[in-house]
Parts: sequence; C-alpha cells; structure tokens
Amino acid sequence: MIDLSYGGSFSVDALIKHIENSGRDFIIIGQQKRMLSEHTKKQSLDFWLREHAHNPNQKQAENKVISALLATKMFDLSRNLKCPETGRMCRGLILRKDGRAAT
Repeated sequence: MIDLSYGGSFSVDALIKHIENSGRDFIIIGQQKRMLSEHTKKQSLDFWLREHAHNPNQKQAENKVISALLATKMFDLSRNLKCPETGRMCRGLILRKDGRAAT
C-alpha cells in the first residue's frame, strides 16, 4: 500500500489493474490544483488517486507518490506520453513488462 499525503492509501496492484483496464500501458500524472468537480484530466493518476483519498478536492499525484510508485520497479517515468484527453504530450508512468523497463 502507498499512503497519500492527505489521508488514504491505495494498492499498486489496483493501480496496475486500472491501467490495464484502460487498454493502455501507461497513465498520465495529470496533477491539478483544483476541485475534483473541475478536474480536466479524468483519465489521469491524480484523478484516480482522488477516489482513494480522504480529501478528493486536494491534488494527490504528488512527487512523493510518484517516487513511491517508481521505487516499486513496476513503472518507468516518461515525459513524452500523449494525454488521452487533450492530445498534448505530458508526464506519465509506463507499466514495466516482465520486470524490464518499458520501451
């Protein structure tokens, strides 16, 4: 389990399942400082984490959480992923395949 800064936690396995269910092998980070109802990247890690947070109106995809996810060795950080909602290139996490770095 990974703890969120403002209360709540989530399982890495649940996140991996969520990513796989999206039909992609990545999730954009999508950090936003705004109310959940105003969040513009609903397919992002930040939006998904808010579902597990005690305060869903607080940004959750903080650097501490990203570092904890990278430390699991299940993800690689990319700065060149296409946002599924905006089409812009942005930062995100790519699932590693069989314990090797994603290509």
